[in-house]
Order: sequence, then C-alpha cells, then structure tokens
Amino acid sequence: MSVVHQLSAGWLLDHLSFINKINYQLHQHHEPCCSKNEFTTSVHFESLQMDSVSSSGACAAFIASDPTAKPENDDGGNYEMFTQKFVFRPELFDVTKPYITPAVHKECQQSNEKEDLMNGVKKEISISIIGKKRKRCVVFNQGELDAMEYHTKIRELILDGSLQLIQEGLKSGFLYPLFEKQDKCSKPITLPLDTCNLPELCEMAKHLPSLNEMEHQTLQLLEEDTSVTEQDLFLRVVENNSGFTKVITLMGQKYLLPPKSSFLLSDISCMQPLLNYRKTFDVIVIDPPWQNKSVKRSNRYSYLSPLQIKQIPIPKLAAPNCLLVTWVTNRQKHLRFIKEELYPSWSVEVVAEWHWVKITNSGEFVFPLDSPHKKPYEGLILGRVQEKTTLPLRNADVNVLPIPDHRLIVSVPCTLHSHKPPLAGMFL
Repeated sequence: MSVVHQLSAGWLLDHLSFINKINYQLHQHHEPCCSKNEFTTSVHFESLQMDSVSSSGACAAFIASDPTAKPENDDGGNYEMFTQKFVFRPELFDVTKPYITPAVHKECQQSNEKEDLMNGVKKEISISIIGKKRKRCVVFNQGELDAMEYHTKIRELILDGSLQLIQEGLKSGFLYPLFEKQDKCSKPITLPLDTCNLPELCEMAKHLPSLNEMEHQTLQLLEEDTSVTEQDLFLRVVENNSGFTKVITLMGQKYLLPPKSSFLLSDISCMQPLLNYRKTFDVIVIDPPWQNKSVKRSNRYSYLSPLQIKQIPIPKLAAPNCLLVTWVTNRQKHLRFIKEELYPSWSVEVVAEWHWVKITNSGEFVFPLDSPHKKPYEGLILGRVQEKTTLPLRNADVNVLPIPDHRLIVSVPCTLHSHKPPLAGMFL
C-alpha cells in the first residue's frame, strides 16, 4: 500500500512503493536455441530499472522473477516464457536534503531583506549595473498580501499535522535521520533534459484532419501487437485490457502501459474521442498547467487560461456524485477561481481542501515553511458533482462517503518535474 501511516491529520505516503506495485511485468515468448545464454534484453527506460529472468538461465539484474511454463508453438515445439519486471528508479525519490535549508533561508533574509509585514512594506537590497548597492522600497501587491494571510491561516495546521506524521515515520523506520544512511546514499541520477516526446505527439495529433465516428473507435492492444504506429494512437482511446504490461514505441521512445488501463493521446482541444468512449468516471483528478511567472520566464511548458480550463467537459465525463480533485498552486487567484468560478460552472460543490506537504527522507520540509518565495506544500480542492435535476436521485439508497476537510498528504516528492503523489489509498 502507498499509505505508510494514517492519523487524524492525514496520511504519510510512499510514492515509490505505489508505482512499483502496479505490476510492470512483460511476458515474452522466446524460442530455445543452442546457446542457453543467448537471450538478451535491450529495453531501457530513463526512469525505470529492468530485471529479467528466463528458464534458460539469464541473470537477473535486481529482483528475480520466476519463469513461467513453456507453451507449445504451432510446430509442436516449446516456447520459453521470459518475464521482465520494471521498477521505478529509487534514486528519483532520494531527497536527502532540503532544496533550500532553513539556515540559508534565514541568512538570506537577514542580509538581503527586512520585512515590515505590519505596514505591508518590504525593504530589500538590490545591486545596480555599476556594482553599487542601493535601497529601494517595494509595496506588497494584493496577491502577495493574500498569500501571506492564507499562509498565516493554515500554518499551524501544516506544521502540527506534518510533525505528527513525520514522527510516526521516524518511529517505524520509513523515515530516518540523515546521519544514519549518509554512507549508503547513492549518487543522484542524471536524466536527459528531454525524456518524453508525448507533448510533441499531442501537438501533431491536433493538426490531423478530423475523423468520422467509426475511426474514433477504441483501439485495443492485442497480446503480441508490435505493429502499432503513432498514427494508430492519434485521436482515439487506447486500451490494455490484459493482465500484463504492454510496451508501445512512440517517436523512437518506449512507454509502458500498465494492465487494465487506457489513455488518450491528446490535449483538451481534442477530447471528442474521450466523449465518444461513452464512459463516465467516479473519480476525476486534474492537474492543470497553471499560469505563473516562473513558467513564463522559463518557457518550460504551455499553460492554460481560466477560460480554457473551464472548457474541459467534466459534466459529460463525470458519473453521478463523482468526486473531482483539482491540484492547484498556492496563488490565491487560482484558489478563488476554482471555488468561485470553475466548480460552480461544472455544477461541482466544494467539499474539502487538502494540502500535499513535501519532505526529505529524514522528515525535513523541502523548503522553509515560512519562505516568502517557495512553500513546501501544494493544495488540492475536492468537490462533488451535483445533480442538475430537482428530482430525487435514482440511486438514493447509495451511500456517498463523506470527505474529511483539512487533511494532509505528507510524502517525499519525486525529483522528476510535477509528479504528484498517489491518491488511491485515501479513497479506498
């Protein structure tokens, strides 16, 4: 289970354990040959480690997976079944130190900033082009004042609840003091800057001519389907209904599709295939690319405007009493937009507000709790889809479990950008 500890304050999660229990296993047939060690594997994923074992005696790199039985082929001979198991690289969750330590943060505050919160004025030191220092006075804008007020309101909740869960993690050994495992810390993993081409594929799909309804039909991956191309996956829902993982190759990169899963390779401008899928969902989680100054400066990814987010067809995708979870930044403008505009436009009632608190393996906040720039937490707004009719619900006897308010999700974050923790353990 991804839930390590559960208290009244919330949950301490193990994100890595959740990923590795998804059962990323490939089963491949191989015809025996003269050399028992001739079978090799070349599949590689930047974020994954692969372990393989066959009945011919190929060595296992990490975890031994038992070979399966030998089924007969069409010629009456036997095939050997090789099992390859993929696990997420643990180095990607090896966060041993805070991104910014409290000591550095405090020193920076003392030397570069003196804040007068009572008057809403911030005094700071800046450096001019010729190298001389000058002081200037900057008045906080309304957004900054709103953020400080919001942080003051939830600060004790974040601090007290997190400490309770962190203490339980330290007692059980899931979290550990940094000095205990300093000698065992591995070097940080280095990944290429561009590890995924899915955004480019989505952009390509948007420019394809519109398909008729028959061409929008779902594509089901077959047992030995290795001929799927990028064009086959565009503008349609792709399903893996088997009990094993499938590998698909897109633009030269290999992707694992877990068992009993499906996906649509698109963005919100091309969601008709998902609507044609004719399925509704009991839980919907969305993580919009919110607009912020950092994204604008870095040009790292495109962001959505509030109007574009409102165009996501949640009412058509949601089952009655669907639980909607929206990840949101700490910017108060975005929080107010969700509660006052977005959810009402989708007939969704706000039922709870949670926070994800990011910590190191030793239980420290990844950013100082009171940092004016980066907070060690993010928000989730939970809501229930409401029936638009005034008539009694057809399933009035079905009990809808209440969602507790002000809960914390505490976990070590993945070092890959924007990987959110799993939520399944909290709703089961």
